[in-house]
Formats: sequence, C-alpha cells, structure tokens
Amino acid sequence: MPHVIDMVDKILADLKKVGGVEACAAATRDGLLIRALMQQEQFAESFAAMSATMLGAAETATSELGKGIPNRVIVESDHGRLIAVGAGPKALLMVLVNSDTGLGLILLELDKSAAKLKEIMT
Repeated sequence: MPHVIDMVDKILADLKKVGGVEACAAATRDGLLIRALMQQEQFAESFAAMSATMLGAAETATSELGKGIPNRVIVESDHGRLIAVGAGPKALLMVLVNSDTGLGLILLELDKSAAKLKEIMT
C-alpha cells in the first residue's frame, strides 16, 4: 500500500494540473502543513495555518448562526483567490488561483480532491 505522504503528493499534483491553480496545499485542521506544491515554499506553513484559521472561523460563524458547516471559504483579491475546503474532520485542502480563472472546474476538482484526502486521513 502506498505511503500516506505519497498519496497526498499525488492529490496535490493532480490538483496543480487544473488550469489556473498556482499553488495548493494540504494541512491538518489545526493548521499544521502536511504537504504543499507552491513556488514560494517558505510561505507554505503560514499558508496552511492562516487557511485553517479562516475555515475554522467560518465554520464557527455559520454554525452559531444556524446555517450549518460551510462547504468552502473563498477569499478574493485583485491578484487572485484563495480557496480552502474541509477534507473530513482531520484535514483541509487549499488552493491559490489566478484572478482571471473561472471557478467551476476548480471547485469541482477541489471537492473531488478533498474527498480523496478525507479517505486517506481517516
């Protein structure tokens, strides 16, 4: 059976192939980096920690307001988007996407990848 890190690497490599994806990472729910594929590797740990904080805050806010758990958090800027999605109770997946890319295919692939990550992290 393949090693968990190898399986996470495969998920990230496949996600990085989706048009418009500039970087992607997997992290634990408490923000510890599992693996990342990004040009600026020195930012991978803070990318993981900040994404986990954002997703956790969004989950707390929507739960408190009786709206359930959010599917994802999307942060948009003039230069791109950061999307974080839960991957079960133990992990999350994040991508950085350039600003002129449509989100349809990216969100579909991100959800598929999150389901795979959830499966290997349980």
